Formats: sequence, structure tokens, C-alpha cells
Amino acid sequence: MSSNPHVIVIGGGSTGCGIARDLSMRGVDVTLVEQGNLTHGTTGRMHGLLHSGGRYAVADQASAKECMIENRILRDIADHCVEETGGLFVKRPEDSEEYFQKKLEGCKECDIPAEVLSGEEAREMEPYLAKDVEKAIRVPDGAVDPFRLCVANAASAEEHGARIETHAPVVDVLKEGDEVVGVEVEHESGPGKRVHREPGTREEIRGDYVVNATGAWAGEIGEMAGLEKEIEVRPGKGVMTIMNTRQVDTVINRCKPKGDADIVVPHETTCILGTTDVEVDDPEDYPEEQWEVDLMIDTLSELVPIVEEARTIRSFWGVRPLYEPPGTGTSDSTDITRDFFLLDHSERDSVENFTSIVGGKFTTYRMMGEDISDHVCDKLGVDAECRTDEVPLPGSEDFSVLRDYMDEFGIRSPIGRRSAQRLGSRTDEC
Repeated sequence: MSSNPHVIVIGGGSTGCGIARDLSMRGVDVTLVEQGNLTHGTTGRMHGLLHSGGRYAVADQASAKECMIENRILRDIADHCVEETGGLFVKRPEDSEEYFQKKLEGCKECDIPAEVLSGEEAREMEPYLAKDVEKAIRVPDGAVDPFRLCVANAASAEEHGARIETHAPVVDVLKEGDEVVGVEVEHESGPGKRVHREPGTREEIRGDYVVNATGAWAGEIGEMAGLEKEIEVRPGKGVMTIMNTRQVDTVINRCKPKGDADIVVPHETTCILGTTDVEVDDPEDYPEEQWEVDLMIDTLSELVPIVEEARTIRSFWGVRPLYEPPGTGTSDSTDITRDFFLLDHSERDSVENFTSIVGGKFTTYRMMGEDISDHVCDKLGVDAECRTDEVPLPGSEDFSVLRDYMDEFGIRSPIGRRSAQRLGSRTDEC
């Protein structure tokens, strides 16, 4: 093995870009390959909630604790991508008082700051809340721009020597015996200036280690590597609906055990309504149905009635890369943990130099990157500590730096663009 090992990261979403940044900051030579542009997958199709952990404080406390830890870190290293909106878990008359108390206690157990507000106090914060909202729990939720955050991580990785290769889908995982030695990609055309080869040509990229960070597509990469055991990701689709105005300034969650259409996330000059959870077979091919959009508006208008009067800008669907360890046997995908799992294929499948990371949430992308980078560095004998929790991302001090990177990667934030259209020179479009 060379003195400066080369790691290939497959996947240009938040997790893959976070891994590339972490490893490159430790002095590892990194190549990231992505089938589309950055944020092509789940990262670019989400409601942008910066979790406090409150949503998991009853049923998945391990995930809740991770969220609160990472929430605090992201506010420090990525303040230019985060809006500190705060959040409310609101209780309507038909909602369970017992569950409300469990939510409050769960937040305290998970070190999530939580304060009970009366209905009147909640409406002082958010005047458009329904008049029959009885009370609420205030938590430190936030809103995050996933496009800006993902590009900032990729830019940081590049500043530390990484190669970021977009529009380069993996067509084969290269093996010699039981060892993974690289990947073969096919270069395609697409937006951005990251074109290192001619479109239509193929390239073999050799490396000392390969990380599969493709989320809902992890099973497809596993098949290319000839794994004995399938990586059983259970994709769950959800719809998000963007409204034409910002009806609330605080993240509004419905305080109930689980269900569809239970969150409103404010973003600059708009709000995003979410979401549904329907298990699908294929992360690229699934129905996008109008009833899901209607459900968003009808149900969330019970919390914020003015939603019914707003105009829908557009709706979009994303797929959660849920992973359940073998033998768990959960029938309802909404019961699957939001925790993440590191699959070392040398131990699991007797395939060397290859690891997958599956599950998790956008809020914990940095923690996921740290865990797998620790693992890879241990495998490669690299003695270097993680610094991604303390070094600010590009653009933190001068936002124009991130704006330039967004242009270079050919990515426009729909949230930022909407703000620029409404506010003109009063906002930085990115």
C-alpha cells in the first residue's frame, strides 16, 4: 500500500460529501464519484429539517441523541446554511395527552432543550396556528439548505485535494480475487464544470479502499461487488410540497406517535409541507400521486389553517434509505430505526477493502462521515483525527465563496432562488 492511500467514495449526497471532506482533511487521497450532480438522490429531495431529535425522542432515543449533538455542531460549522427557526410540537384536542408527556420526558432524557407553552403562548409565537391548539413543546429544530451544505462539504474536500467527479455513474466494482481494487465509471454530460473525461467514455479508477455511500442505491453497488449477502435497503418514498408564502417562522410538528403530513418547515420566503412514508421497490421508479399532495394540504391545515389559502409552487418526492439489520422483521417501514449502520464487507461477506454505510438522517451526515472515516483510517493505518466538528465549512466567513462553488458545480438552491426572486438585492442568491 502506498504511503498516501487512495479512497474512492461512491455517492455525492450529504453522506458521501461528508466522508470525502473528513478523509481528505486527514490527508487521505480521495476520489468521489456521483452518478448525477451533487444532491442527485435523497439529499436533494427532502424538507430541510435540522432535527433537534424531538421527532425521535420517544421511539428512537439513540437517533434523537445523535441529532441533538449534530444540531449543535452544524450551527457552529455551517451557520451560513442553517436558519435557527426553533420548533414546536403542537397538541390538538384529539391528540393524546399521554403521548405529549412522553414526548416531553423523552426530550429531557435525550438532552434536548424542551419547554412547554400554552396554546396562547404558542400562538403569540405563530399567529397562524389553529385556535384549538391546546399547548406545545418548544425545541431547537432548525431549517437547513441541503444544496448549499452538500456543496460546501464537496468544496472543502476539493480544497484538501479530493477529486470530485460528478455525472459519472459506477458501472462496475473492480475486484482481484476477494479484494475490491476500484471502480469503473462511465462519464456523462451534465451541468457544472466537473468534467474530467469525455462524455461517453469509461474510466477505471483504482484505489486502496472503496466506500459505498449511495443510500437507497447501496444494494445495486453491493451486487456489482458480488456480495454474498444482499444489502437490504428498504426505500420509503415521501412527498414534500412547497408553498408560495412563508406561513410560519418556526418548524411546526404535530405531537403524535407517527403519521403522514405532520410537519411544516419554513425556508427563507416559503414553507415546505411534509411528508408521507410509503415503501417502494425501486428508488428511481415509483408513482407520484396527487392524493399524497392533497393529504399534505388537508391534514396540515388542521395545524395551520392558512395553508389552505396558499398556492402550491410545486411538489416533489424523495426516498429515505431506510436500513433494517437482518432478522429484525419490521412490517411497517415507519417503525424502522433512523440510526445508521456501517457494513464492513470483509467481516460480513469476506470481501476486502470495501465498506457500505446505510440508514441515517441528513442531520447526522457529519457523524456518519466521522464514523466511517475512523473505520477506513484504521483499516489503512492512517493516524489522523477528525476535525470536521470544529473547522467551519467554506463560505462561513464570506458567503460569496460558497456562491462561486455552487456555480462551479452547476447547482442552484431552489430555496435560495425563490428568495432571490422575492427579495431581489436584499438576499444572496445561491
